[in-house]
Amino acid sequence: MNWLKPFKLGVAIVALATVFSAGTLLAAGKPKTVIHVVTVKWKEGTTPEQIKAALDGVEKMGQKFPGIKNVWLRTIKAQGAMTHAIVMEFESEQALKEYAGSAAQKEWYKVYIPIREQSITFDITN
Repeated sequence: MNWLKPFKLGVAIVALATVFSAGTLLAAGKPKTVIHVVTVKWKEGTTPEQIKAALDGVEKMGQKFPGIKNVWLRTIKAQGAMTHAIVMEFESEQALKEYAGSAAQKEWYKVYIPIREQSITFDITN
């Protein structure tokens, strides 16, 4: 019977370690950044060069605007009328707010807006 106390203690330690590990894994999967997703349908007659210029503009913004952490520009699959997706990861909701209407966005819009027929935007966070 003396062996039962250490066994119970070992089981309790393993159970606690499992609970703490699960909590850590769950917390790690919920970042506080904001994902800004824009799906785009280009105007008829838009050239591949114009689309490339618009996407290059997003990449440049990602390098210059301090609140942008990452940019994704290569659409692998698109459904419906939308042919491209532009994704930007912002450090926070505040960074996204600062981007909206910023000089960086306005500069990019000079290339993007004239060739955009339609876009749908989603901003996502935890």
